[in-house]
Amino acid sequence: MTRLLRSLLLAVLALMLVPTTAGAQIFIARDANGTTVLSNQPVHQPTKIFNVHGAPTYRTTTALSGNAQLYEDLVLEHSKRHSLRPELVRAVIQVESGFDPRATSPKGAMGLMQLMPQTARSLGVANAYDPDENIRGGTLYLRQLLNKYGSEQLALAAYNAGPGAVDKYDGVPPYRETREYVRKVGSKAGATAPPGKPRTVIYRSYEIVDDRVIPKLTQDPPRGPYEIVG
Repeated sequence: MTRLLRSLLLAVLALMLVPTTAGAQIFIARDANGTTVLSNQPVHQPTKIFNVHGAPTYRTTTALSGNAQLYEDLVLEHSKRHSLRPELVRAVIQVESGFDPRATSPKGAMGLMQLMPQTARSLGVANAYDPDENIRGGTLYLRQLLNKYGSEQLALAAYNAGPGAVDKYDGVPPYRETREYVRKVGSKAGATAPPGKPRTVIYRSYEIVDDRVIPKLTQDPPRGPYEIVG
């Protein structure tokens, strides 16, 4: 079996495993450049698509997670560092990029967790296409949003639409894309802990001033070395 055929078969199988009201049907769309899009439902509105590795003229509306295992160690490392559920981080990567480290959105979002250039700079990410840097920055950003909003749903809405939109509407913004994003990631990430008092993560860092070491506690992860104390 050729690599192209094997890649296309994996794409078709992935689409058929996604439950839809239309059943196990595959819909095909083609653009003027000859790129073929495979979908599990008719494409009636702008829809995010993903590369099919080994088949450069094909795209799919369902991300293939064949590369997921390559980044599992990084997901576990950075999830633990920022007290995040690994399931949540995996789900964000799956929906954002389909585990494609070279993914670039039309708006300029980059890498596995689709960091915008300004966000990447604020997180200290020098190369957003480096998987380690990208996941480090993306998980740090998720933790900052969770600390601010206290729930995964609102943190995901802010990750997609920006904190300004969540603040403006005092909740998940009424944008179709954002609501669908929250639903998709939440579905893939699985159930969260029962509702209760949101957990606030406390970070401790140290600063040396005039021959003294001064501990500092903050809810925002410091740029330098730190430890989680609560």
